Amino acid sequence: QIQRALRTLSIPLERLHVMKGHMIEDMCKGLSRQTHAQAKVRMLPTYICSTPNGTEKGNFLVVELCQSQVRTLLVTLYGDGNLSPQMMYKIYDLPEGITQGEGEALFDFIAQCVTQFLSETTSSDTDSEQCLPLGFVFPFTCRQTQLNKAELLSWSKGFNCSGVVGKDVVELLQAAIDKQAGPDKEGEASGGGGWFKSRKSSQSAAPSQSRHVEVVALMNDTVGTMMTCSMEGRACEVAMVADKGSNCCFMAEAYLVETTDETSGRMCVNTEWGCFGDDGTLNDLFTPYDQAVDEESSNPGEKRFEKMVGTLYLGEIVRHVLIALTAEKAMFTGTDAAVLKEKGVFTTQHLLEIVNNEDSITEVRRILEAVGLQPSERDCGRMQQICRAVVGRAATLHATGLAAILSYMCQTRDLESLMVNVGVEGELFAGYSRFEEILLSVSRLLAPECMATILASRDGSGRGAAMVTAVALRLAAQRHAVDEVLAPLRLSRDDLVKVQALMREEMDRGLGKETNPSASVRMLPTYVTHTPDGTEKGDFLALDLGGTNFRVLVVRITEDGITMASEIYVIPVGIMQGSGEELFDHIIDCIIDFQTKQNLVAQMLPLGFTFSFPCQQVGLDKALLLTWTKGFSASGCVGQDVVQLLRDAAKRKRHLGMQVVALVNDTVGTMMACGYDDPKCEIGLIVGTGTNACYMEEMKNVGTVEGDQGRMCINMEWGAFGDNGCLDHLFTHFDQVVDETTINPGKQRFEKLISGMYLGEIVRQILLVMTEKELLFQGKPCPKLQTKDIFKTKFLSTIELNGLALRQIRAILNELELDASFEDCVLMREVCQTVSLRAAQLCAAGLAAVVEKMRENRGVDQLSVTVGVDGTLYKLHPCFSNNLQTTLKDLAPNCNVTFMLSEDGSGKGAALVAAVADRAANAME
Repeated sequence: QIQRALRTLSIPLERLHVMKGHMIEDMCKGLSRQTHAQAKVRMLPTYICSTPNGTEKGNFLVVELCQSQVRTLLVTLYGDGNLSPQMMYKIYDLPEGITQGEGEALFDFIAQCVTQFLSETTSSDTDSEQCLPLGFVFPFTCRQTQLNKAELLSWSKGFNCSGVVGKDVVELLQAAIDKQAGPDKEGEASGGGGWFKSRKSSQSAAPSQSRHVEVVALMNDTVGTMMTCSMEGRACEVAMVADKGSNCCFMAEAYLVETTDETSGRMCVNTEWGCFGDDGTLNDLFTPYDQAVDEESSNPGEKRFEKMVGTLYLGEIVRHVLIALTAEKAMFTGTDAAVLKEKGVFTTQHLLEIVNNEDSITEVRRILEAVGLQPSERDCGRMQQICRAVVGRAATLHATGLAAILSYMCQTRDLESLMVNVGVEGELFAGYSRFEEILLSVSRLLAPECMATILASRDGSGRGAAMVTAVALRLAAQRHAVDEVLAPLRLSRDDLVKVQALMREEMDRGLGKETNPSASVRMLPTYVTHTPDGTEKGDFLALDLGGTNFRVLVVRITEDGITMASEIYVIPVGIMQGSGEELFDHIIDCIIDFQTKQNLVAQMLPLGFTFSFPCQQVGLDKALLLTWTKGFSASGCVGQDVVQLLRDAAKRKRHLGMQVVALVNDTVGTMMACGYDDPKCEIGLIVGTGTNACYMEEMKNVGTVEGDQGRMCINMEWGAFGDNGCLDHLFTHFDQVVDETTINPGKQRFEKLISGMYLGEIVRQILLVMTEKELLFQGKPCPKLQTKDIFKTKFLSTIELNGLALRQIRAILNELELDASFEDCVLMREVCQTVSLRAAQLCAAGLAAVVEKMRENRGVDQLSVTVGVDGTLYKLHPCFSNNLQTTLKDLAPNCNVTFMLSEDGSGKGAALVAAVADRAANAME
């Protein structure tokens, strides 16, 4: 019988693996918005998103509600890495019956403890207006919606006060404290009414403090333990309490905590794993002894895992094992064992004294005789075995839960191995000499990829509560400072409506013959009046010049569709900023190279030239360069016909294999390329290195070209919007610094707020200011951050990827020689999001002006139109396109706008313009 009993209490390794898998599944259910309500492992968000960084300083009050006491602490931090916090504390015994009485009485008592404690530890001459922040350790299951807002879900551990479940416990405590702070209450609180029995005195002298108290943070004891163990320069990301109850918390990736809106960084999640198994997953491990303990508890069927591991229940499990064995005459034969029917006869302390003295049965005999039993030597030996099995099983189950959490952290952080500090406290941990050994060995067997270091929590969860409060205040001050820095970049709807109206004004000015010369949006006619009609056939060359790379393409149009071949060539910076002859000679050399590789040298092919710089087009194949942008500054080109510059270079190189028939802006090319597949595509948009838009305007509105019939594509050149000062109110200090360091200060100002060439630099300028204000990198200077263009716009795209682990962001920053903490990474992401959101919103405001003008032109209530889009920022940034489309829908609700990605850039569009021009020329002949 004894062996059978011991077997039921031992769990094979394979079954522990299964249990670990079930716990991970239930954790995932608890984190998911869809399945959270059904999950037994509740995975409650704590809204604690940061651990201490050592800079915290000030005075912090803590109140901890314990099993039978209220513990008050006053902690002083000095910003010295938290190496030498000063602490004063007192413990007050809870009055008899208060844990079963009215909730108001409990909170009044806690508030009186606070008042009594402060009256003894602070001087009365302190400024009474000064606020003393309080952290409240409340070790019961709560649904938290903020750090200082938590609704009690259920009592446990023998508490059952009325009028508290479903209420915000922070509000209840604050109300009780405020009531105590009344002028007529102070004397009563100090007296204590006979309730106060001080158990400990101060460790050190406290600074004088006022009595004005504000509850700023609530946490349970598990979270307090994690924060306590995070002091002294050690990052602790997991904490376990092995006490009367059992629980664990850990720092989860915030985007996985779907029950909150927080997506950046990490958040501490309170697993509330005591309820694990309430759905039946532990039924095969639940012994008849566990069943008996469960049935006798105040909450049968609930908290089944906790009832197998919590010290509140271990003595009872042993008692029921003894009852069963006595009934089977395997123990205490021939003696009176009626005492075993008394609930609570064995305490956990009894069990721990037995298992910690395995070499001697003297202790066992003493304990059994003390409770009224008359054991034989065999009974003492068997009692020892039973206690060892029950306590060992509790340690093993704790280790299995820990292994589930460690494996989950390792997987969700995309790590091959995880090294982590685990803070542990509680009666079982402190009292069972083999607990740590079992915890480490079993968790290592179940999660071999994870290496845990156990940190014993000194001083329970009290210091941790002070740390939570201190970190909350540090983060609140940081949040205020960050918001001040970023506020000028955050645009309201009114701001965007104003930009939309200004863009419309500038468009009208650009279209007017008299006002065009002074308009910042040039509204240049392109002489493209038709889109492909499907009759185009043949081979066409396209040259796509719009940035540091350019492409040469051959586009073959047949009845079966379009096929293409292309090659990308690089323009060295020396040529970009050298002479015009060098630039165009280099381009012709590349075209010759391409035609040679494609065996096209012998043919004279029509060429469409995509030239993505502001031009005054005076014909389809004649355009005068107005200004260079995007880092180009080749001499001898501005004011010249760029088609002629290309033809002259071809003559110099004696190249006869091409005939330039059309010059096309990349935006127009994009519109034409998408127009081949969607006839409703009448807008082109580029958001890449630069930005621009074009659209089909009614000829009657184009005052700069003769004729009123039909439509013509207008190249807006909207990058220069605001060059006349109309957007000065939106230009921040960061934008001005970036503008001043460009090769064209004061020009292309709208583009400098939106396009990929500048966003990284804007972010870098913000990071410099934040570092100076000690909001980043703990204010340490970062020499690499002083380097212009070090922060590429592609980093914005990577950093903003939803779900990108902070470890990966950290790796990007380490590449830049920036020593970033995880907190820094979260803030970096916010800066990037702010800058890219503003860019998308401004782009949407410009586009809203375009679609609304087209709708008015056509006299329709609702316009349906497609925008052909190209550009790396739009295509590669994870949020830009969605932010653009959402804002556009808001600003132009009467326009149904579809966005179509240009599959093969503006090269295909240029070839199509050439094909349409060639078709028209052949028709003329």
